[in-house]
Amino acid sequence: MKFIGSALIALSIAASQIEAFGVGHRTTSFLSSRNKAAVPSSFTPSNIRKASSQPQQQRLSSLQMSYSVGIVGATGAVGKEIRQCLEKSSFPTSQLRIFGSARSAGSKVESDKFGTIEVELFDVEKARECNIVFLAVSGDFAKEHAKALSENNGAVVIDNSSAFRYDKDIPLVVPEINGECTKGARLIANPNCTTAIGLMSLWPLHKAFTLKKVLMSTYQAASGAGQPGMDELTDGTKDKLEGKTPKNEIFAHPLPFNVIPQIDAFQENGYTKEEMKVTWETRKICGLDDDFPVSCSAVRIPTIRAHSESIIIETEKPVDLEVARKALEDAPGVVVKDVPENLEYPMPLTATGSYDVEVGRLRKSLVFGDNGLEFFVCGDQLLRGAALNAVLVAEEMSNNGALAELFP
Repeated sequence: MKFIGSALIALSIAASQIEAFGVGHRTTSFLSSRNKAAVPSSFTPSNIRKASSQPQQQRLSSLQMSYSVGIVGATGAVGKEIRQCLEKSSFPTSQLRIFGSARSAGSKVESDKFGTIEVELFDVEKARECNIVFLAVSGDFAKEHAKALSENNGAVVIDNSSAFRYDKDIPLVVPEINGECTKGARLIANPNCTTAIGLMSLWPLHKAFTLKKVLMSTYQAASGAGQPGMDELTDGTKDKLEGKTPKNEIFAHPLPFNVIPQIDAFQENGYTKEEMKVTWETRKICGLDDDFPVSCSAVRIPTIRAHSESIIIETEKPVDLEVARKALEDAPGVVVKDVPENLEYPMPLTATGSYDVEVGRLRKSLVFGDNGLEFFVCGDQLLRGAALNAVLVAEEMSNNGALAELFP
């Protein structure tokens, strides 16, 4: 009985963290200084004025007015987080519109910043009235509608699905790494959550020591499968503790008190598609060669939210631990938690709800010696791995002049 009580308490704490997101963690504006002075100049507040007496839907110069923003799929896990990120963002939003299916159309969404928003039935022409449209929908939906929304001087579309990530003509963007790729683009792909979280630590190390090989093992929360995945874990845990057999409709096997070494479908080479996403996307975002060695093993674990990654790198230059630590400390969007003697290191418990990716357990690699480094990373899959990155893409486009060029 003591075990059951402890497990229920732990589950309750995890659930309360989700409900309380944005209260106990970093909730300052993305464009304001976070907890370090190393935020790049491109992430400082712009001087764009808010819309005043002119119609909110009218596209106006970024030097004069702000932008109309739409979210498609705002009632899902990622869509909700995009809206909440926009609440805290300094991105110059004149109007927020929410588009949904016939089931959700007509319902109301309350927003502290944008007031009461009525969900509109999705329509391409209506969505094209927006300057920026965030797609938090399936890949099939994105393939059907994204180009219709963006082509012929349409909206800027930031797509969270995998539909366009591997298209050589469509930028795949982590703003702190390759934000300049957004210039001239009306359709932009958001990376896979695992890739985005890992690259926040890999990129500053690549700049310091030049990556030669990357080996990654991931421990991914139920949130990677959206709200249905989190619900299946929560309900299944209750069933397990009550002596019932947990159901598994979302995951390949019951997830409570289990780990599943499969995420997405297996490929011909024995890797899963989730694992290959890390390889393909790391190469594209970082501008690495098509044969650059990146290997990943992805495992689903029974935590609600925030993914963890154990990463081993081989580098061209010898690794100095203090230089590596300083590079990570100075990197925007990264917080170093690495005081083992005080039991301080990255954990899903502390990364949940945080905008920053936690990095710790820094140590020289016993395998690669002076040219190797091993470390552990945790990041909120729904934030840095999805919604936050998408909103930061929009912020970068506002700050680097991309939106001003598209909507003069």
